[in-house]
Formats: sequence, structure tokens, C-alpha cells
Amino acid sequence: MSKTVSIETSAGLVEGVCDPKFKGLQDAFVENFEKRDEVGANVCVTLEGKTLVDLWGGRKAPDGEAWEQDTVSIVFSCTKGATALCAHILADRGALDLDAPVSKYWPEYARNGKEATTVSMMLDHSAGVPHVRTKLKDGGYNDYDYMVKLLEEEKPFWQPGIRNGYHGVTFAWTVGEIVHRASGKRTGKFFADEVAGPLGLDFWIGTPEAVEPRIAPMIFAIPDEATLQSKFTQAVMTDPDSPAHLFLMNGGNANFNTRETHAAEIGSANGITNGRGLAGMYAPLANGGGKLVSPDTIARMGRISMGTHEDATLLIPSRFALGYMKSMDNRSFPNSAGMSCIMSESAFGHVGMGGSIGFADPQAGMSFGYNMNQMGNGILLNARGQSLVDAAYRSIGCTSNASGAWR
Repeated sequence: MSKTVSIETSAGLVEGVCDPKFKGLQDAFVENFEKRDEVGANVCVTLEGKTLVDLWGGRKAPDGEAWEQDTVSIVFSCTKGATALCAHILADRGALDLDAPVSKYWPEYARNGKEATTVSMMLDHSAGVPHVRTKLKDGGYNDYDYMVKLLEEEKPFWQPGIRNGYHGVTFAWTVGEIVHRASGKRTGKFFADEVAGPLGLDFWIGTPEAVEPRIAPMIFAIPDEATLQSKFTQAVMTDPDSPAHLFLMNGGNANFNTRETHAAEIGSANGITNGRGLAGMYAPLANGGGKLVSPDTIARMGRISMGTHEDATLLIPSRFALGYMKSMDNRSFPNSAGMSCIMSESAFGHVGMGGSIGFADPQAGMSFGYNMNQMGNGILLNARGQSLVDAAYRSIGCTSNASGAWR
């Protein structure tokens, strides 16, 4: 039975509930505030559909007001998990064929070398449009129709389907427009109607103004030496034609701490929720699909669709299911800090820039969610998020991740 928690740390109060079984996770969460520069955060774990951990603490800003139970933040690419879920719901209902050519739903896209692209290629980052080459107008990400039009005209960086490269922002409009065409609703509306609303989640893709006072602004990380020397950062700084450079540098001066961007619909990057919302979204997916999707769809969602020794965008080894990250162990990779996301082999989910994460583990019946406002370095999880994931797995009896996945 979960116990009430109230612990004072040097960064502020940690509150919530935690089942004694997850005491190690509670300790890791507190340690993040004491030793790893956490500012404000929420971690939540469900097991067999029951919430056993829901801890929050710290502050919305350094020396600012307390992080409350209902505080939320942008979770960046964790949003991709929500957008992918919309596509899988439609596929489960027979309204979307993941093996069909994109032209079946979005004929305007099938041009300039993209004619053979399938829906599944959109989901597993092999569609060949990891970004656009056109210099974006200011605020371009916030203009949904503008981004859709650019992608219709874009030539692929590689023949669709032959390799994968992380579609860090364009996933919002590749997968998002497929959801729109197949359902008649844009992703934010579909997600609200079919997922967040029925599950009672504080989770939005296009956030109402009334939520704004609850949003903790993101605090951006200062790159450390390992980050600056990584192959990804070097490409960003030296190769202006690379997907890595375009992904980080051709963003139309996007500012994710503004009301305009919070209100926009960027189904790859601007979802606003907390650890509770992430764990709540994945809880049905960890337990057979609930009312969202069938067990067969769950099996498909968690199966690796694309993997590579060098992701064309991130320039690290990567493994993707249809819309989700799988366990990625890059601890032996040069300048490897923040380049791994180690879960179990059955787990699927998504990290967000700076270190947030949500995932489902169907074998364990566990879902996990973590968000924060102090971003960390690296492409995937930093030490704060990974320490929480590790503690959660140890709490359910897992003994080792030496294989590259918790077992």
C-alpha cells in the first residue's frame, strides 16, 4: 500500500505517494534534487494499472514557486508517443492501413521521390524527411498548414524505407497529417477526444490558455565537453546540409516557452503534461491495450521496425518500433553521456529532449512517466531520468541491464 511522502531537500519539498516496494525509486528521486541539479520534477509508476508511485517536488524555476501536484511542462519528443498512439488507434479500428502507401490518404505528399513512402515508414523514421531544407519562417513550427505544404514539396534525404534517421520535428506533420487524413481530426483534437479525455489525463497537444499558469518553463542545459565533442554536435556545428544541423538550427526561431508555441499543434515536440500524464497514457498499453487498442496492436506497437548502427540524424546506433523508441544502450559509444535509454526488451516509449520519458512495459505490466524543467545534456536520457528508470526496474525484481536491456 502506497505511503504519503513529505521530504525536505535542498531544492525544495518532495511530496506524493510511494509504495514501499519502490523505496529505491523514491530515494533516487530525492537524490536527483540533492546531487544532480534537479529543479522541479514529477515521476509516476503504475503496475498492473494501479498507481504505486506519484512523487513531485522542487520548484517551477530556481528560487521560484513550488512545483505543485498539478504542475506540467513541455515534454518535447515524448509527444511522439501520443501522436503514434493516435495512428495505432486508427489502425486498430481499420481506419488506417500501416502498410499502405501514404498516397492512399495524402496524395499531395507523393511527389519528388516520396511516391513509394508507406505509412509505417512515417512511424519508424525511415521516410527520408528528417527535416526540411527550406529556411523556415519565424514561428514556422506553429503554422501547421505551412509545415504540411513544405513536406509535400520536400525531396527525401534518402530513398524512403532503406534506412532510418530520427524525424525529430517533422514527425508532427508526417504522422500527424496521416492521422488528420484518416480521421478527419487533427492530432490534438483526436488525442483529446480518444485518449486524454477518456483516461482523464492532463495532457495536451495544443494547450488551452487556462492551463498556462500551471506550466513550468523549461530551463535549457549548458552543453558540457562530452556533448560538444559528440558526433551529433559536431555535425550540427560543421555540416549545414546535414539532418542534424537542420534539425537543431532550422527551427524558425522557435521558442517553446511562449504561449504561442504552447497553443500550437506540434505533435512531435510540444505536448504538455507531467509524469502522471505520461504514465497514465502508457498504463493501458502495458496491460493489454484497455479500451484503446487490441492485444495484437500492442504486440505490433512494441516490435522493432527499424534499427541501425548509425541513425542518419542522431549519428548514434538507434532502435525504433512504429512510433516508439526501444531500449538503446550506447554506453560504449564515444562521448556517450546522454546517448542511451535503457528499458527492458519488451518496453516501448519515448524520451523527450532534456531527459523526460514515458513508456509501457507489457511484460512487467508497468508504465512509467517522468518530466522535469531543468533539461540535461545528451540526445536521450541523462543520469537523472535513467537513475529513475533503473530504480523502477530494480523495484520489480530486475537484476541487470548489462545486456543492453533490463531483465
